[in-house]
Amino acid sequence: MSRTTGRRAWAACAIGAAAVLALTACTAEPPPPPALRVDRGSVQSTVSASGTLVGISEQTLGFPRRGQLTQVLVGVGDQVVPGQELARVDDFALRQTLSQEQASLAEAQAELDRATGNNRVNATGRTLGQAQEILDAVKKQVDETNDLNRAATNRAREQLDFDKKVLDRAWDVLRRDEEACEDEGDSPPSTTTTNPAPSRQSQQSQQDTEGSEDDEDTGSQVEGASFRVEGIAFNSVPAGACERLDADRTAVENAKRTVLQSEAALDTAKHQEDVDAAAGKVSIEREQQTVISAENDSGAAQNDRPADIEVRRAQLRNAQAAVRVAQQDVDNTVLYAPAAGTVSAINGKAGEFVGEASGLTPVAPGSTARIPQSNDISSGDNGGSAQSTGPLMVLNNLDTYQLVVPFEESDAARIAVNQQVEVTVDAIPDLRAPATVLSIAPTGTPSSGIVEYNATIVLRDGSDARLRDGQTALADVITESVDNVLRVPSAAVQRDVAGTFVDVRGEDGQPVRTPFEAGATGDEYTQVLSGLREGQELLLPPPPTPAATGGGPGG
Repeated sequence: MSRTTGRRAWAACAIGAAAVLALTACTAEPPPPPALRVDRGSVQSTVSASGTLVGISEQTLGFPRRGQLTQVLVGVGDQVVPGQELARVDDFALRQTLSQEQASLAEAQAELDRATGNNRVNATGRTLGQAQEILDAVKKQVDETNDLNRAATNRAREQLDFDKKVLDRAWDVLRRDEEACEDEGDSPPSTTTTNPAPSRQSQQSQQDTEGSEDDEDTGSQVEGASFRVEGIAFNSVPAGACERLDADRTAVENAKRTVLQSEAALDTAKHQEDVDAAAGKVSIEREQQTVISAENDSGAAQNDRPADIEVRRAQLRNAQAAVRVAQQDVDNTVLYAPAAGTVSAINGKAGEFVGEASGLTPVAPGSTARIPQSNDISSGDNGGSAQSTGPLMVLNNLDTYQLVVPFEESDAARIAVNQQVEVTVDAIPDLRAPATVLSIAPTGTPSSGIVEYNATIVLRDGSDARLRDGQTALADVITESVDNVLRVPSAAVQRDVAGTFVDVRGEDGQPVRTPFEAGATGDEYTQVLSGLREGQELLLPPPPTPAATGGGPGG
């Protein structure tokens, strides 16, 4: 609750006046009026409020992840320096996770190197060229095979036609001899015989001379003469027609067998032609499919290579980020001091499990110090959850102190940054510490129906060894001040419709009413602009009489 030092001055004066009245009542003699003087000094207006001393800075420290506390390297009250190790938690599981992420990073790097360094585009281009060459060779081979098969089929067909003609001539000879045998009747048998069944070699050797004789040549059966059938010469031997029948029949049978063989050869040739043609088509289709696949692979290699590289790079970035996170988790298993200070609280010991730190520090305006009203910083309000606890340690900078003071809204309106402050501590009565207003909160906090604004006040001259965090102190903020001016105690100043005046001690010791021009009015003094001189002795106004206060005997 704020108050002004002017009120304290008036209270002192009232106590003095009451003492004088009491003395008068006892002695029944009028006391001498208290004397004051006109002097030169400062005229100040102040607002006051009490608060709590806190370190210039305060930090709550803990581990971001749950773990088992393995080491606590400092104790309460120890001074620490920036970067000093304070505590450790078990890091085995986190190091295993880091190793896994590093392996994933190496794999991602290898995939990217393979995507950027391989020769897949050129390789697929060579594969396509080879596939096209193979297709051309297969087409050529199939064409040659088909040509050979067609030629063989044509030869087999021509041979069959020839063999059929030979068979027809053999039939003709057999029929003529049968007719001639019927005409001979009882004629003696002839000793002339005909050489039947010409061989395949004699047929081929005589084929080129075909056409020089006609059917009449084969009809004349002169003893010792020869005849041709489709270019094949038959030598007539002296024999009768009846004797030639057996030879003629043998020639027909031989010709039939030859025709059958030629037909089978033609069928075989056709079948081989069809089979080879079908096989050639299959081979060509297969190689064409290979070419198409090679073309697709080549196109895909050319089109997909940039995208594939970008995918590999993205995977590499993800792996790098995962390694950084895992490394950070390992690093966070060691708690370091972020700044120099004093360890003021430790909430744990080696072997215990600590949770994720969740304690938060309400920060005073313009500073990193906490607001004293919210100083429950040793544990976090986590609803009893074992997964989240308060800070493990609290680190304070006690090289100097701050005073966080709540001012009523009427007094807070008079406070500004950089105003001078005098701080007194209840536990150290002789201490008068100069300080400065650092900041004042822009928003107020309701308290018992009154809106208060927290102001942060910093002690300027370092810290007294007797000061402690949490001590109660009083701050007198100088809101207005004029220095080295003529002044009178405000307790001696009187005002009425005529103006401002004081009672100056006359030569006879009686008060002389003396008007003056007043300037700034402070808590204890009022500035004199004119009408008085330095050194004049003043008298306090007499206390009001009982009649003036409406009292009477026994009142």
